[in-house]
Amino acid sequence: MDIEVLVFDVLGTLVDEPAGIRAGIRKFAPSLAETEVDELLSVWQKHVEQEQGRIVAGERPYVASDVLDREAAQAVADAVGIGDAAELALAARKLPPWPDTVDGLARLAERFPLVGLSNASRTVLLDLCANAGLRWHTVLSAEDARTYKPATDVYRLAIDVAGRAPDRLLMVAAHAWDLRGAQEAGFRTAYVGRPVGDPPGPADRFDLRADGLADLADQLEHGRG
Repeated sequence: MDIEVLVFDVLGTLVDEPAGIRAGIRKFAPSLAETEVDELLSVWQKHVEQEQGRIVAGERPYVASDVLDREAAQAVADAVGIGDAAELALAARKLPPWPDTVDGLARLAERFPLVGLSNASRTVLLDLCANAGLRWHTVLSAEDARTYKPATDVYRLAIDVAGRAPDRLLMVAAHAWDLRGAQEAGFRTAYVGRPVGDPPGPADRFDLRADGLADLADQLEHGRG
């Protein structure tokens, strides 16, 4: 592969999104049992996934991710009988990085320009990257395409900024659905395994598969894939 730019998914790939939202729910309603926290996490995640899907399908006008976070947080608040969910919604901006994220990005940045490409809004990304210690050469939000991944217009944002042919870009994600969308846009692809990701199916053919960012860096340095 003749890769010139690495493009990273953020949510789930570089930060542990469920852990951050769980922590926000626990703080919001400290008396909840862990099983209840997990159920409310599912309420949040299903709302965001469903509404992003409706927007991609043209069934709902575009709204930024912070709007969807507020809606999801309100659904959680309604379920526990607490009225104001404004503070809870901010949990989506306080997501912890995976243990290998910060050092892995620093190592990869020595050889490649790094681009973040996220469904998170610009405002959310500002806080999210600061809180998690993420360092980029540039970070792009699906907000600029007014849709969400896996819509092709989102991946085109990275192609335009990189100024290279899409097959010179490597999309790195823990979600097979994201990598399939990137393939549709002409990217090369690298699946990085995470506990919360969407693993590849039998029909998926990605250029690289890695256990983490250190393994990805090793493979790129040795030209495997």
